[in-house]
Amino acid sequence: MAVINPAKYVQHNLAVADGLTGFGAALLALPPGSAKVNTVRVFQDGDFVFTHTDYNFFGPKIGFDIFRFQNGQIVEHWDNLQATPPKANPSGRTMIDGPTTAVDFDKTAANKQLVAAFVDDILVNGRMGRLGQYIVGDNYRQHNPQIADGLSGLRAALEAMAKAGITMKYAKVHKVLGEGNFVLTVSEGEFGGAATSFYDLFRVEAGKIVEHWDTIEAIPARADWKNGNGKFGF
Repeated sequence: MAVINPAKYVQHNLAVADGLTGFGAALLALPPGSAKVNTVRVFQDGDFVFTHTDYNFFGPKIGFDIFRFQNGQIVEHWDNLQATPPKANPSGRTMIDGPTTAVDFDKTAANKQLVAAFVDDILVNGRMGRLGQYIVGDNYRQHNPQIADGLSGLRAALEAMAKAGITMKYAKVHKVLGEGNFVLTVSEGEFGGAATSFYDLFRVEAGKIVEHWDTIEAIPARADWKNGNGKFGF
């Protein structure tokens, strides 16, 4: 815990109180020996480090964490957690498998721009006719637990949700972070009528998006927050 700045630790996990004291209290609340962590991916973008982790933390979860560093210590933390599904998705993929090492570091800025445009066009504004600008046919590996690979899998999932009356709306992108060919977006919107935080990790290859991981977490009502920092606040 020495890596955390004891005088300044801004917490955006709304189930945890602010500061080092709040973090310590959350750890003490864990059943003895229950916390297990396997960090699968870790990337850096300036003062930010973002990770993709397989957790057992009050139950099995998949999470993205973002840490902001200042003078070698962590001063701020965001995360997005989703319960680990009991089985692989329709294409046999889990929420964490796949490539883990970044390449193409000289293309970081271009890849961040590409992904930001994709999220704005497709997820925020629903311009589905532009999908082909970002994804080539079925050369798209999907790790969302409900969606199969490829454009066909994405379209089928969206159609199924619409038929079932399940709405998914991205309203605002709060942050875009990237290193090399991996780009993470942090967005706010609604899923099934509930206020929701969306974290999406994309892998880019030759100017196209070829792989996607995500976590979706409902944002609790304001009365249930244990800190006043909000889920985003970048």
